[in-house]
Amino acid sequence: MTDELFEEALRLIQSKSEGVLQSELWKLLEVDSRKCSRIVKRLIDSGAVERHDFRKNGIKTFLLKSTRKRVINPSLLMAGEHLIPCVGCDRECVVEACELLLDWMYELAVSDFTE
Repeated sequence: MTDELFEEALRLIQSKSEGVLQSELWKLLEVDSRKCSRIVKRLIDSGAVERHDFRKNGIKTFLLKSTRKRVINPSLLMAGEHLIPCVGCDRECVVEACELLLDWMYELAVSDFTE
């Protein structure tokens, strides 16, 4: 089993706060169910994932949930020198029409273009 599959499985599980069904994980990873079971065992043994009994359409499967949240790179909240305005914002706005957010996105596009 490759570390890439292990990391990909962990990323998939961490990306869904509600968890991922083991019966769907092997399809997402494009591996057979047996190989997926080995990956899941390794994830559980490492403490990164917990497994819960789950029934879907009367069929028993397992719900896999991350025990830790994915670390987000803080630079993703930055546009050049400017922090995304939504952090700490108390406005009741419509995202598509927020002038603060639109200005920040423009700054992000300009800073990516000039780098």
